[in-house]
Amino acid sequence: MAPVHIQANLEDELVKEALKTGVDLRHYSKQVELELQQIEQKSIRDYIQESENIASLHNQITACDAVLERMEQMLGAFQSDLSSISSEIRTLQEQSGAMNIRLRNRQAVRGKLGELVDGLVVPSALVTAILEAPVTEPRFLEQLQELDAKAAAVREQEARGTAACADVRGVLDRLRVKAVTKIREFILQKIYSFRKPMTNYQIPQTALLKYRFFYQFLLGNERATAKEIRDEYVETLSKIYLSYYRSYLGRLMKVQYEEVAEKDDLMGVEDTAKKGFFSKPSLRSRNTIFTLGTRGSVITPTELEAPILVPHTAQRGEQRYPFEALFRSQHYALLDNSCREYLFICEFFIVSGPAAHDLFHAVMGRTLSMTLKHLESYLADCYDAIAVFLCIHIVLRFRNIAAKRDVPALDRYWEQVLALLWPRFELILEMNVQSVRSTDPQRLGGLDTRPHYITRRYAEFSSALVSINQTFPNERTMQLLGQLQVEVENFVLRVAAEFSSRKEQLVFLINNYDMMLGVLMERAADDSKEVESFQQLLNARTQEFIEELLSPPFGGLVAFVKEAEALIERGQAERLRGEEARVTQLIRGFGSSWKSSVESLSQDVMRSFTNFRNGTSIIQGALTQLIQLYHRFHRILSQPQLRALPARAELINIHHLMVELKKHKPNF
Repeated sequence: MAPVHIQANLEDELVKEALKTGVDLRHYSKQVELELQQIEQKSIRDYIQESENIASLHNQITACDAVLERMEQMLGAFQSDLSSISSEIRTLQEQSGAMNIRLRNRQAVRGKLGELVDGLVVPSALVTAILEAPVTEPRFLEQLQELDAKAAAVREQEARGTAACADVRGVLDRLRVKAVTKIREFILQKIYSFRKPMTNYQIPQTALLKYRFFYQFLLGNERATAKEIRDEYVETLSKIYLSYYRSYLGRLMKVQYEEVAEKDDLMGVEDTAKKGFFSKPSLRSRNTIFTLGTRGSVITPTELEAPILVPHTAQRGEQRYPFEALFRSQHYALLDNSCREYLFICEFFIVSGPAAHDLFHAVMGRTLSMTLKHLESYLADCYDAIAVFLCIHIVLRFRNIAAKRDVPALDRYWEQVLALLWPRFELILEMNVQSVRSTDPQRLGGLDTRPHYITRRYAEFSSALVSINQTFPNERTMQLLGQLQVEVENFVLRVAAEFSSRKEQLVFLINNYDMMLGVLMERAADDSKEVESFQQLLNARTQEFIEELLSPPFGGLVAFVKEAEALIERGQAERLRGEEARVTQLIRGFGSSWKSSVESLSQDVMRSFTNFRNGTSIIQGALTQLIQLYHRFHRILSQPQLRALPARAELINIHHLMVELKKHKPNF
């Protein structure tokens, strides 16, 4: 350790300074010691001089200690007092909290007891109203609701084991029995009033809705009576609806047209077909069953929801209606009453969903079944496709109306009706297709180039179905119409083949295509497939007829123009020099006979075609083609090989020809 201390001393600043100056360390040590003694003596003298002050300071410190001791004792006492006060405050707080809890508990108990007592106490006003007031008075209904609330409260308290319920149970039971008895008599009386003849059952139904709480009360307090009333309502209304609709349907069918379509009234059946001696006479005009006429108005919004037909009024006025009008009236009445009945059942009997459907069908099921059986029976002998198709669209529209009224209960019935109508409609349509397919043109009697009655039937029939089908398109219907169209086109070609000359064949085809196209465009959409198809057929046959028409008077000119154009195209125009005599003859022949030929052509067209507009169009087409032909003839004569031909001077100026032809007006 010594070397360490020595090293430390050597590093001291004073030592370093002494060593640098070369001072004797022993002498320097004695000098330092002497200075320390001087300083010590001086400190002792200072202490002696201040001894009195130090003693006084000591006394003061002692006194302060005494004061502080007393203060400590006082603060200790205060601390002890504060501790006891804090303990008392905590005690008071605990007592206050406990008192608040007891207060809240007592208030809660008081509220519960108050509610219990209020719920159990039966006021005299309630007793008086239930026992004495008529059920139709407002106070009876008010007190009945009060009785229902008290009965519910008592049942709830009994379930909790409240002993006080026994004190009021007897009173409430007697009041409940009295109320149930009065309500039962009132509702049954209303239900029995439905059975009176000529009663408008909607009036008592409306009256019952005012007192729908009565049934709610029975449902909550006497389910057996509620079931009795519901069963009585179902039985009564079921019989009433069945009787009403059976009677209405029977009387309605008496105002149907006496002449209805039969199985022989098909599109392909000839008008001259004979029947047996005992067979019923056919329709005065078989064409009427293929024509829509005003029958389509039955599915317009105004007619669809028009008031139902009154049969005895119609009979007095000797009015008759087609089947679809009767069908609309019958099903509109059914729709209206069913919607009203369904909404009444949901509101009065407090049901919804499947339960409402079941109750509705319990009331209306027999009526709906009877209606379906009647429709099935009628359709078995129905051959009026338009009537059936209109009935289908009536059902589709009525189904939408029922959906808008939020009445789904008839959905299944609509499907059943459509399941009867669609197959029958398709069968009748297929029968008509087959009748056209199997028609023998040779059995149709004398041939005539005018539109055939079978094609007219098709045009009327097809346009009727297409116009009806526009709102609710059906692919199967369009397929069957497509088959019918193919058969009609084939039939027209078969009949045309019976004519000896091609010109007569074309006249027959054009007349029929034009007639069918005109009817379809008038009553169906212009962009329908049928219109497009017949337009193409008409254009093709018209063009062929124009060529046939121009052939007799201008056939030589047509042949020369075609031959010359072919030679020019092949680069053999020099061969035209050998045709000068032929060209001269054509120029002079055209110049001398074109007016009479055009007049004759015009008269021939007007005699051949029943449609004046179509005839005029054909004449205009023929004259246009004639001008084009003559213009081509002019271009051929302008070739160098024929330019020096003397007869060119006799050519008619093309513009002069056009002016003359424009002046030409065909007449009958």
